[in-house]
Order: sequence, then C-alpha cells, then structure tokens
Amino acid sequence: MNDRAVKFRLILLSFLQYAAWGAYLPSLGRFLTGAGLGSYIKWIFAAQSISALFMPALVGSLADRRFQKQRLLSLCHFISGALMLVSGLYCTLCADFGIGLLFVLLAVSMAVYIPTISLSNSVSFQVIVRAGGDTVRDFPSIRMFGTLGFVISMLATNFLSVDGVRFQNSGMQLVLSGVLSLILAAYSLSLPQCLPDVDVQPGKSDAKPLFSLLRGQVGLFFLFSVFIGAVMKIGDGYANAFMGSFASDPIYADTFAVKNSNALLAVSQMSETFCILLIPFCMKRFGIKKVMLISMAAWILRFLLFGLGTPAMPGVLLFVLSCLVYGVAFDFFNISGSLFIEKNVGSDMRARAQGAFILMTNGLGALIGTLAAGFVMDALVYKTDVPDWSMAWFIFAGYVAVLAVVFAIFFKEPESE
Repeated sequence: MNDRAVKFRLILLSFLQYAAWGAYLPSLGRFLTGAGLGSYIKWIFAAQSISALFMPALVGSLADRRFQKQRLLSLCHFISGALMLVSGLYCTLCADFGIGLLFVLLAVSMAVYIPTISLSNSVSFQVIVRAGGDTVRDFPSIRMFGTLGFVISMLATNFLSVDGVRFQNSGMQLVLSGVLSLILAAYSLSLPQCLPDVDVQPGKSDAKPLFSLLRGQVGLFFLFSVFIGAVMKIGDGYANAFMGSFASDPIYADTFAVKNSNALLAVSQMSETFCILLIPFCMKRFGIKKVMLISMAAWILRFLLFGLGTPAMPGVLLFVLSCLVYGVAFDFFNISGSLFIEKNVGSDMRARAQGAFILMTNGLGALIGTLAAGFVMDALVYKTDVPDWSMAWFIFAGYVAVLAVVFAIFFKEPESE
C-alpha cells in the first residue's frame, strides 16, 4: 500500500484499539487478587466471554448491512470507555468498594469493547483494499502497532503510580483504559467512510448465509478455534497474579519479576510485535494448518515454562522465555486466523465472519477456558492451604498437547476461494 497517510491513520487506529485493552487486561487479575477478590477473576472474564458469544456477530451484521463501520466503532468505544472510566473511579475513590457494582460496570464495558476488535479489523481491511493494498501483505505491519500500544499501556500501568500505589495494583488501570477508549471514540469519526457492503430487504435474515460458514474445512477451522481460544485468556487472568503470589516469600519478594510483573509480561507483547511480521511469509510458505500447529506448540511451551520458572535467577529466565514464545502462540493463531477467514469468506459476509471468529475464540472458547481454568485455580491455588501454581500450568500444557494431536489428524488445508 503506497498511500502513507492512509497507512498512518490505520496505524493510529490499531495503536489506540489495543492500548485501551492493555491498560488493564494483563493486570486486572493482580489487582483483584490484592483486593481479596481473586476467586472472582473467572467470573469477570467469563462475563466478557459470554458477551463475545453474541456481540461481535450482532455488531458485525450491522456493519455489513446497515451502518458505516467507523461510526459503529466510535459508538462502541464511547460506551465502553465511559463505563470503564466510571469503574476505575469507583475503585479509586471508594476504599471499601464491593464486587457487585464493579462486576456490572466491567461486564458491560467489556461486552461493548469486544466487538470493536473485529470491527477495527474490518475497517482496516476495507480501507487497505480501497487504497490498492493487499491485506495479507499490509495488515500485519499495521496490526503490529496495536501490539506496541498494548505494550506501552502495560508499561504505563506498571510504572505510573498515585500516592505511591502503582496502577497495576489499583483501579487507576481502569481509568487509563477508559480515557484511551474515549480518545479512540473521537478519532474513529475522522476515519474514511466504510459503507455497508450490501443492502438487504427489510426482514431478510442473515442467519442462513452466516450458517453456511460452518461447512467444510472453514467450518472445521471455526470449531477448532473454540478449543484453541480456550487457552488465550488463561494468561490474561492469572499470569500477573501468579507472579505477584511470590511476594509472600521473602526469597522472592524484592525481585524484579515480582515488583514489576506487568513490565516483565510486556515482553510477551514485544515478542508479539516481531512475530506479526513473520505471518505473511509463514502463511504463504506453510499454510494455515502448519501455522496453527506452530501456535499450539508455542502455547504448550509457554505453560510449561511458567510451571518450571521462579522469579530469581536462573529460574526467571524461564519466565522470560515463556514471554518470548507468547508472540508465536498468539499471533500465529489470532492474526493468521483472521487473515485466513478474510481470504476464504465472501465479501458480503466478512465483517460477520470476523465477528464469528471472535465469537468462537473470545466468546465460546474463552468462556470454556476461563471457567475451566478458574476451577483448576480454585482447586490448586485459591481454595487450598498449599497453593500449587506449577501443577495448574502443567494441566493447561497437557490440554493443548492433546488438542494439537487431534487438530493434526482431522484438519486439512483448504483451497482459498
């Protein structure tokens, strides 16, 4: 894509889109655990996953058939950002805040944010094609700046503080996220028009064409997306809390990994930034099946390294290596999957198909994974006298290993339409 001005605008869109998420997603579990609400982590992330079951498809359908995509994106970020800002102020100003109101505010904010992930992708894809670009070639370098935004937000949450309390341990992480979403809401209105792809007659159902996606190898890919998506939220919910748990041990309490866990975990997103650039080559050279298997192998390694590592040298190097392989684990599934769908679905259903992909991964898959992981954590960590974090990580690694074998046997590389 030769239009640098257009590319810069999409880069800024991607940067803000993920900066708003990175401000709280990796550190929310640590904040809740420190507030004595660790057992509620699974329910908050489950609420987000439940909303992903219907919100991306609903908003995607509106974007395909009724409204300009960039305007819908603005509206969603305005609502999500306002609610996130209120939730952060509630936690910050009320010393004895309760889980009830906080849960409602976070659940609704997350529900409105989730469809913006696929919606921002659809906006970028449409603008790239209109500018004469190629989505497989041009989108990864744009999406890379989304990861950069995520990293910068994580680092800000780690090092910024109010009255000596860092954002990663307080509700200020939610305030930061809300402000960034409101900025993006305003910026989205300045983006190029992204009109609906087709017009439909009033009363015509979108269910049948969308249902047609669930046939053949594309449908099988959607099915496996559920089971792969089940592992994506485990680290978001518990990795930071896991590292923070070492603070109770005098041997590890003053180590960098414990005091700056958000900064250490930011290495994961830094790795993601570089791995995105490998996607065009790997997709064209290996195909979607091998790329997915590489992703699953990386997830297995990530969990094993978490289970074996410690915050002090040399064990902390295993944590660092776990963060480095995250880029392969996440990008080779999430970004490659989105590009695979873009190339194998008709133009009249792409926004809905992207929404369906989010539904399968961040919705149904994440719901299953969040609840299952939550019960594992309750049994081995939160509701036991002797927490066993390592065994929990080993269980997650074993799950992905079984999934990889099944995927290798049943999934076949489809021909792109």
